[in-house]
Amino acid sequence: MHRRHVFTCAPLLLLRPAWALNLSEGDANAGIRTALERGTNAAVALLGRRDGFLGNPLVKIELPGYLKDAGKLLRATGQGARLDELVTAMNRAAEAAVPAAKPLLVKAVKDMSVEDGLKILRGGDDSVTTFFADKTREPLGRQFLPIVTKATEKVALADKYNAVAGKASGFGLVRSEDANIQQYVTARALDGLYRIIGEEEKKIRRDPVGTGSAILKKVFGGL
Repeated sequence: MHRRHVFTCAPLLLLRPAWALNLSEGDANAGIRTALERGTNAAVALLGRRDGFLGNPLVKIELPGYLKDAGKLLRATGQGARLDELVTAMNRAAEAAVPAAKPLLVKAVKDMSVEDGLKILRGGDDSVTTFFADKTREPLGRQFLPIVTKATEKVALADKYNAVAGKASGFGLVRSEDANIQQYVTARALDGLYRIIGEEEKKIRRDPVGTGSAILKKVFGGL
């Protein structure tokens, strides 16, 4: 009986992740919290400045769907400069909004539960994005919208975007949530912010020793 018990349990032990064998939940959570705080600070600093969005192909905000395709025709008729003005304004609006996100993002990290931390540590490439989106997307959306609105009001094409996109949405050419420029830019700004936080967290996973942090080395060094 004893021998059978050993053989049935051994595979279960082999399935346990390596970090679970030498890390307490407290250490794991502290490591994740430190990683997310660093990722948040780095992402806000990177995106919340001139060309943070416009100059970064990972997060640059382009016109959506049909409007992007239609833009190619407008460029062929000499309207390229006006389209560039609109795209620049959208990205400048996102850059202006991002710094306001830092307090809420930091609070989400500080309030993170042990369960949240373990989910992120065990999770895939989208675990950080999912965590922040679940915790902060709705309140940050409300916070970003007036900043984005103020920035896009300076561009005459913004109203035309809403008029054209509203009609295109009725024909299924543009998603309804993308038919308003202010809401569209707000959503893409949040997507970009969460993505860059996730990218920063991946860097820490790849090189925990290079961070100079003992807790990050302890938590991520064995992964």
